[in-house]
Amino acid sequence: MIESLRAAPLLARLESAQLERVAARTTRLTLAAEQSLFLQGDAAERFFLVCAGQMQLYRLAPDGARKVIEIVSPGQTFAEALMFLNRPSYPVCASALAPTELIAIDAADFAAMLRESVETCFLLLGALSQRLRGLIGEIDHLTLHTASGRLARYLLERLPPERRALRLEVPKGVLASRLSIQPETLSRALRQFVDAGVIALEGRHVTLLDRPRLVELAALEPGLGPD
Repeated sequence: MIESLRAAPLLARLESAQLERVAARTTRLTLAAEQSLFLQGDAAERFFLVCAGQMQLYRLAPDGARKVIEIVSPGQTFAEALMFLNRPSYPVCASALAPTELIAIDAADFAAMLRESVETCFLLLGALSQRLRGLIGEIDHLTLHTASGRLARYLLERLPPERRALRLEVPKGVLASRLSIQPETLSRALRQFVDAGVIALEGRHVTLLDRPRLVELAALEPGLGPD
C-alpha cells in the first residue's frame, strides 16, 4: 500500500511516518467497466488514487448528456482539493472506463495531518498549483482552438518525438466529450487527418506519418511540443 501511495506525484514527498498514517486509513476498491464510484452531489469523504485502469469525471447536463471533465490514469489522484472545504460534496460524477483499481484515502484524516505540518501543506499546495496551471492551459486550448487543433494537440501530447504510434486510450465518444466537440466532428477531423497523410488510423490505433504537419495543425511553433 505504501509503495502504491509513494508512486503518486501528490504523495511522493510525504515522510515515511505520514505515508504509514495515510495507508492505515485507506481502502482498496475494484470497479468494473462503467461502474460508478460516486455521483455529483455525494458527500466527499474520500479522495482517490488510480492504481490501474482509468476513471472518467463528468457532469450531467439537464438532458442527461455527459460532459467529460477529466480522464484519470494510473498514478493520478482526484477529488483531493475538496478536503479543504467545509462539508464538501463532489461537483462531478466518477465512473470507470475500464476495470479499475483504486485506493480511497480518508480526506478528513489527511487534512488533519496537513494541519500538523506547514511544510507538508506547502508541498501539497505546490502540486495542486501545478495542476491548476495545467487546467488553465487546457481552458485556453478548448476555447481558442478549432476541433482539428484540439485533436492535433491531444495527439501530440501522447506522441513525444520518440513515439510514432498510439492506441486511443478512451472510446471516441468519450474523447469527443473530453475535447468539447461532437462525435461526428471528431470522426470528420480524424478522417481529414488521414486524407491529408498526417496519420494512419486502424480502429483505435493511430500511426503518426507527418509530425511537422500535426504541429502546424495544433497551432504550435515548429519543433515544440505542447506546454
